Amino acid sequence: MTAAFGAPPLWQRVKPAFTGFDVVLGFAVLLLAGAGLVTMYSAGYDTGTRFVDHGRNMLLALLMLFIAAQVPPQTLLKLAIPLYVAGVVLLLMTLVPGLGVTKKGATRWLNIGVVIQPSEILKIAMPLMLAWWFQRREGQLRALDFAIAGLLLLLPVALIVKQPDLGTAILVLSAGFYVIFFAGLSWRLIVPVLVVGALAITAVVLSEDRICQPDVKWPMLREYQKNRICTLLDPTTDPLGKGFHIIQGEIAIGSGGTTGKGFMKGTQTHLEFIPERTTDFIFAAFSEEFGLVGGVCLMLGFVFLIFRGLLIAADAPTVFTRLLAGAITLSFFTYAFVNMGMVSGILPVVGVPLPFISYGGTAMVTLGLGLGILMSIAKSRRLVQT
Repeated sequence: MTAAFGAPPLWQRVKPAFTGFDVVLGFAVLLLAGAGLVTMYSAGYDTGTRFVDHGRNMLLALLMLFIAAQVPPQTLLKLAIPLYVAGVVLLLMTLVPGLGVTKKGATRWLNIGVVIQPSEILKIAMPLMLAWWFQRREGQLRALDFAIAGLLLLLPVALIVKQPDLGTAILVLSAGFYVIFFAGLSWRLIVPVLVVGALAITAVVLSEDRICQPDVKWPMLREYQKNRICTLLDPTTDPLGKGFHIIQGEIAIGSGGTTGKGFMKGTQTHLEFIPERTTDFIFAAFSEEFGLVGGVCLMLGFVFLIFRGLLIAADAPTVFTRLLAGAITLSFFTYAFVNMGMVSGILPVVGVPLPFISYGGTAMVTLGLGLGILMSIAKSRRLVQT
C-alpha cells in the first residue's frame, strides 16, 4: 500500500519516452499531415472508407514514429546488417514460384502466411546498411570502399527493377546514393554521370519521332516503361489511353489558377477525370482546389521538413547518424519531387506517393519509421550535449 502511494504519477513515468523529441520536426510533420487529411477528405470522401483508412494509417505511422524514436542509434547500428540481409533474401524469395505473388504483371509481393512487399524494407535498410559501412570505414576511406558500397546498393535495386517496380527502385537507389554522396563521393565521379544523363535525355527528346514507333524496341526497358517515357514526351499521341493520366493531371493543376476553385469544389476531381486521385495523382486534386498558392505552401511545408532534417543531420554526433539522417531526410525530397514531377508532366508516371498526402498504408508506415529514426538521432544529439 505504501509503495503504491509512493509511486510517481503516470505522467512522470511516461515523460522520459517523450524527452528529447524535436518539436520543430514534429510541427512540420503535423502541418503536412493536416494538409493530407484535408485533401483526402475532399478527394476521397465518396470512395468508401478511404478518408477513415487514411486517418488510421496516419495513426499507425505515428505509433511507428514513437516506437522508432525510442530505439537508440547504437541499436540501429546493430540492426543494419540483419535488416539488409533479410530484405535481400526476401526479394530473392519473390523469384521462387509459389512464394512470389504477381499482380498486374509485377511480382512485388511475397506470400509467407501473410502477403508482404519486401522492397519496402529496403527503403530503410539500404541507408542503414551503407551508413554502417561508412561508419566502419571512418578515417580510412578508399576508392574500393565506395565501389563496395555501390555493389551493396545495386544488388537490391536490380532485384526490385526485375520485379518490376521502377518507383520503389528509384526511392531505394536515391536513399543509398545520398549516403554515398554525404560520405564524400567526389564530384569528379558525379559530374560525368550527370553530363551523360543530360546528353541521353536530349538525344531521346530530339529523336522522339523515330524511337517511339511501335516496332522499335528499347534495350533494358519493358514495353510499358518505353510507353511511359514516350507518353511523357507527347501525351497527345494517345489522349484517351496512355496519355490520359498526364493530360488530366495538367488540366486539373492549370484549372486551379492562382487561388484554386475552393475546398471540395474541384470539378476534375469530383467528376472523376483525375485517375488515382487519392494516391499517385492526389497533387493534381490538391492543386485544383487550392491553386498555385496552395501548391507553393505545400512545397514550402516539405522544404521546412527537409531543412529541419538536414539540421538534425548536421548536428548528429557520429558518422553513422549524420549519414543516416541526411539520407532519410533527402528521401522525403525524392518522394515529393518525383510525385509532383510526374503529375505535372515533367517526369514519367511511376508509382511514388506524395508523403502524408497520398493514400497508402505501407508507404505511410515507412515514412513513420524514417521520421522516428530522425527523432531518435535528434534525441541522441541532445543527450550528448547534456
